[in-house]
Amino acid sequence: MAVKTRKKPDNRTVVLTGGTFNSLHPGHEYLLKKSKILGDYLVVVLANDKHDKKPDAVPAKTRKKNIEKLRIADRVVVGSPNSFVGVVHRFKPKIIVLGYDQELPDEETKKAVKKMKIKVVRCGRYKSY
Repeated sequence: MAVKTRKKPDNRTVVLTGGTFNSLHPGHEYLLKKSKILGDYLVVVLANDKHDKKPDAVPAKTRKKNIEKLRIADRVVVGSPNSFVGVVHRFKPKIIVLGYDQELPDEETKKAVKKMKIKVVRCGRYKSY
């Protein structure tokens, strides 16, 4: 059974965060919960399988279901195989939350974030995760 997500609000604060989320752990849940409290609508972008080159890589379809089961995010999407900036334009977040070890992925995204005046927030590390 598919998890229903709430419709994207037009007048609320959209927060976007993402990652690979191959093996969910308390640090991931911490990132999602911290992201959620910063706005009204949380979009989680999963790395496309093309970009998930980790030895423990899990297919995006499975990772998506795992994140949805947490029931924290309002929307979970798989990123494009070509560019991260597309999802930024699609959801127009007011805030992007990065994990303690993440950076914006490319110059095109950095330019879009600056032009769209998106606030970038870094989430601290949770314990040893």
